[in-house]
Amino acid sequence: MQRVDVLNGNQAAAIGAALAKPGVIAAYPITPQTPVVEYLTEYAVNGKIDAAMSEVESELSAMSVVTGASLAGSRTFTATASQGLALMYEPYFRASTLRLPIVMAIVNREMISPQSVWGGQQDSMSVRDAGWLQMYAEDNQEILDMVVQAFKIAEDQRVLLPINICYDGFYLSHMTEKVLVPEQEKVDAFLGTYEPEHIKLDPDKPMSVDPLTNGALLMEYRYKHLKAQQEALKVLEEVDQEYGKLFGRSYGGAIETYKMEDAEYALITVGSVSGAAKEAIDAKRAEGIKVGLVRIRMVRPFPKEQICQALANVKAFGVVDKNVSFGWDTGIIYQEVKSAMYEGKNHVPSVPVIGGLGGEDISIQMLKDTVDTIVETAEKGQNHDAVWLMVKEGEVR
Repeated sequence: MQRVDVLNGNQAAAIGAALAKPGVIAAYPITPQTPVVEYLTEYAVNGKIDAAMSEVESELSAMSVVTGASLAGSRTFTATASQGLALMYEPYFRASTLRLPIVMAIVNREMISPQSVWGGQQDSMSVRDAGWLQMYAEDNQEILDMVVQAFKIAEDQRVLLPINICYDGFYLSHMTEKVLVPEQEKVDAFLGTYEPEHIKLDPDKPMSVDPLTNGALLMEYRYKHLKAQQEALKVLEEVDQEYGKLFGRSYGGAIETYKMEDAEYALITVGSVSGAAKEAIDAKRAEGIKVGLVRIRMVRPFPKEQICQALANVKAFGVVDKNVSFGWDTGIIYQEVKSAMYEGKNHVPSVPVIGGLGGEDISIQMLKDTVDTIVETAEKGQNHDAVWLMVKEGEVR
């Protein structure tokens, strides 16, 4: 029977990783990720997990260690945030293009500068095109469940790609809530063992890994990589359904919809702000406004078909981004959604919304006001300028 614990998000990630029984864990501390590996180290010292814990001198080394361990056939886990992710970029890119099923938690935090240790999704969004799969959790239960599921998705023979489980720093990483912890025996049966066949460093069966590659072969590698990412959309749904049957929790695949069945307007969110968005939608529904929510769980690959289907009947939508797209005056997910809608030939007015940078709060009232803006935008029939959810002078935070 699943036990009930009160856990913060970092504990949930650590327990999820421990349940998967990785052979090698490596990480370097950085706020707000540090407790993840502290918890895992404590589990190793107390004999709760049998994993080689690698103490490294930087995040670049952490990714290099798990890359080598994965090449040797081990199941691996690591975690990072912000500048740590930026520092490991070179081996981060290599891990995906070598098709290594590494699982890494990213505890979302703003990038410098100005200096900030608070939450924001700029870090992981900035590396979304480095070939990894990327999932974003709404709460601590989903963090634990998705870390477990991540190993099965990444190790699937149709995928064989590394995966990030991303969750908001402090709002999830350091806040506690009730979490159901799966039974170890059921997780063992769910995951099985990882036995790599596509790539492995074995002295008895020598192979060349990452040699100088000509353009023709590199074209083939990239083509297969992109195909594998698209396969991950199907694999995610299969794994989610199987997990739901075993543990009683499933999340709907690459997106979650809330009250979209008859929605005339839609909010689109990523991460923990989705909870406040649901509250705002309930309040606006009580006023007679038919609004719903599309929560994007998988950012890479981007679930364009699912999003177009979810938004097929709306008059207008707004996208709440906790990041900015430098060079545009909007957020990153807004540009992604607009691209998907254009490809789906579904052109309706939209509102780009930016908030939550540097850990700034996004209140229910802000989201209710955003819904009003979406309704007004539908009536005007043209896109709205970017809305910044900032506390105005004289307002109480």
